[in-house]
Amino acid sequence: MNILVIGSGGREHALAWKLSQSPRVEKLVCAPGNPGTMEIAENANVSSDDLPGLLSLALEKAIDLTVVGPEGPLAAGIVDLFESKGLRIFGPNQRAAVLEGSKVFAKEFMARHQIPTGDFRVAETLEQALSFLESGIFPYPLVVKADGLAAGKGAVICSDREHAEATIRDMMEKKVFGEAGNRVLVEEFLRGKEMSFIVISDGIHAVPLVTTLDHKTAYDGGKGPNTGGMGAISPSPHTSSALFDEVMRTIVHTTITCMLEEGRKIKGVLYVGLMLTDAGPRVLEYNCRFGDPETQPQMMRLESDLVDILTAGIDEKLDTIDVKWSSDTSGCVVLASGGYPLRYDRGFPIEGLEDAAGIPGIAVFHAGTSYQDGKILTNGGRVLNVCAAGKNLTETMTKIYETIPRISFKDMFYRTDIGKKREDR
Repeated sequence: MNILVIGSGGREHALAWKLSQSPRVEKLVCAPGNPGTMEIAENANVSSDDLPGLLSLALEKAIDLTVVGPEGPLAAGIVDLFESKGLRIFGPNQRAAVLEGSKVFAKEFMARHQIPTGDFRVAETLEQALSFLESGIFPYPLVVKADGLAAGKGAVICSDREHAEATIRDMMEKKVFGEAGNRVLVEEFLRGKEMSFIVISDGIHAVPLVTTLDHKTAYDGGKGPNTGGMGAISPSPHTSSALFDEVMRTIVHTTITCMLEEGRKIKGVLYVGLMLTDAGPRVLEYNCRFGDPETQPQMMRLESDLVDILTAGIDEKLDTIDVKWSSDTSGCVVLASGGYPLRYDRGFPIEGLEDAAGIPGIAVFHAGTSYQDGKILTNGGRVLNVCAAGKNLTETMTKIYETIPRISFKDMFYRTDIGKKREDR
């Protein structure tokens, strides 16, 4: 098979890495890919937002299966476009991808179908949003969310009225997230432990991936602004078999079934961001693609052929496959550019990559890098993902943290507490 992976981040590098291990793969193409995927695939200089260009590429390369990494092309309708030309592509169509593309739709969907989530209000205008603050409908802290896609940065925990008003004005008045902030949600703040619960769906059946715990905030101890994710471990330490069954029954299957009933069949990934509260699991958000950085530790543990899983999802035959996972614990630590997730500089040389990647059991996935004049440079906020798997969490994270000092670039920073026990958001 000829396979195309769309995207350029750590998630896409990890997916390409796993796909490259399949005996079914003859040619692997990444668009646009990154310097890491260059080692295992052919990179094509086509942006993940260039849908006509991606279609032309798939036709030119005789692609048999396309795997979409980022949410942007899904929300823009790439699945509909490819399928209209008879191409096989893994991901939800545009009608289903609205579950991630609109936080307002997702919240109202959960309310319609009694899927457990936090209380919320939808603000269509700046005045309406500010009136929610004036009424004191939710105590502080509360959460303000942009309706549209905001690269994982559109949810802000606001500690007081001043912070909440400034956040709302940033989104709705200053348009820091562009059109994504045309509408906002004001939500109650849920207390508990976070968990990422991710499944592959064929629109009817669901196959769960191993659980993960993402670490969203920029700094140690759960402090600082929310990011796209600073690290992850698998399995989540907060999961029990009873909780797993409850989430599959009351949230995952209900979501898939109710979306099907609304004419929005979810084929692809269903990512449920959960808060495990004292009253039970509550949905924070939905995504319709693989997590980042959750995918990295998940791929480290996957023993089955990823191609078989993805094709079963497309063919609506997930009930016929048995997915095998390693019993190991895996982890991922993100090396980020100074200033991320706000302002940061690019173009700094990265040293020590070959040394780090050569350590047995270590995988270094590129997230925000570029290749220029024979050198690999920083080219994003999240630059690299250092990953490993081991017999237990201590062994895994020790291996990762002993490897990280071999890598260096100007203003590099990372969290030193990924996988440590604490209350974390």
